[in-house]
Amino acid sequence: MKKSLLTIGLAIACLMGATNASADEEAFTWSCQDSKQFKTTGSSEKVRLTWEAKTYDLERQTSLPGSLRYKNMNSGFDLVVLGNKAMLFNIKAGVRLADFCQTADMKAGKLPHLFAGTEPFVQN
Repeated sequence: MKKSLLTIGLAIACLMGATNASADEEAFTWSCQDSKQFKTTGSSEKVRLTWEAKTYDLERQTSLPGSLRYKNMNSGFDLVVLGNKAMLFNIKAGVRLADFCQTADMKAGKLPHLFAGTEPFVQN
């Protein structure tokens, strides 16, 4: 009995530890035109995108100065982030999934969180 309680307690502690580790990574909600929405976590080099209850890992790609681009070639997801908005495409299907997407900070006039630690962004 004591051994099974100890095992259950250890299992719960491990699960809670795993939950806390992932909770440390801040999730950003992007609100878009047409009431669309997605979430991102990660850094300026690798982004985890949650779209319609599915999660995709996107890798940073070379892009034009003042923009960031993240792609997942398997899914076709392509996230383009500018200083004042982001757009989400599915390049496999050839469609724009979401347009004029902004985080709460961006709506307040701040740069997207993904620009932290990247090359300087010059606004006109």
